[in-house]
Amino acid sequence: MTMTMKDLVSDARSRVDAVSPEEAEEAMRNGDLILDVREPVELEKDGRIAGALHIPRGILKTRADATAQTAEARLTETQSCGRVHVLCASGGRATLAADTLRRMGYEADLIEGGLGGWKSAGLSVES
Repeated sequence: MTMTMKDLVSDARSRVDAVSPEEAEEAMRNGDLILDVREPVELEKDGRIAGALHIPRGILKTRADATAQTAEARLTETQSCGRVHVLCASGGRATLAADTLRRMGYEADLIEGGLGGWKSAGLSVES
């Protein structure tokens, strides 16, 4: 069976919980990690969330694997304690990334609405 990107996101969404931008921001203040999986050019163009970890979705698995030389400590440290709240521009890539992290043993969810939802909630973004 052939699947479209929309089908893949819908399938992943069936396994991934979502939190509001406000809930994610509060969780970050309490020690959880916000993971931004957008491309670097998007951060430059649209801004970034202060304190969020940026790992483009295309290389996420290499940074999330604690056994890899390319592992990102800020991310892998959350595997044993903590939660990862994943964000992209609007939600599709973040859903796929959160599902991947969940399959790798992380507690991960999606930030509803992505960066657009974050901005709409009046939460701060750095340029």
